[in-house]
Amino acid sequence: MSLLEEQIGIEQTLGSYTFSADEIIRFATLYDPQPFHTDPEAAKNSNFGALCASGWHTTAVWMKLNVQSMGEALKTARARDETPPVFGPSPGFENLKWLRPVYAGDTITYKRTIKAVRPLASRPGWSMLIMHSSAYNQDGVKVMEFDSAALVRV
Repeated sequence: MSLLEEQIGIEQTLGSYTFSADEIIRFATLYDPQPFHTDPEAAKNSNFGALCASGWHTTAVWMKLNVQSMGEALKTARARDETPPVFGPSPGFENLKWLRPVYAGDTITYKRTIKAVRPLASRPGWSMLIMHSSAYNQDGVKVMEFDSAALVRV
């Protein structure tokens, strides 16, 4: 059984990240220039009531931590004298939900659960890694979740 198959059903913490006002504004200015992400005064008068991160920013931080965890999986496999997995591209994600705003100063903890590793008949030697990911603020409130997949050779 591969390292990834052993992790099926186990929720893994990818890490935590604190969103600063400056970073929220910088990201949003480049990629999601809506006033509640770029202007603290305008954000106060919005339905959010304060400056909040773009959902895309929240998701991009997940990607950074996810890639870092792949590096850890490679190290673990090597330490166990196993052939490390080869991570390929992702065909995408589904059911992305930004459930609550992420405000400046919030610390978000990201988690991922491997749901399945399914061999691909169309690509011998490759499998589809099926995952569910979620993120929680410092109060334990879920702020984001989605399902995703990635090609992997195990």
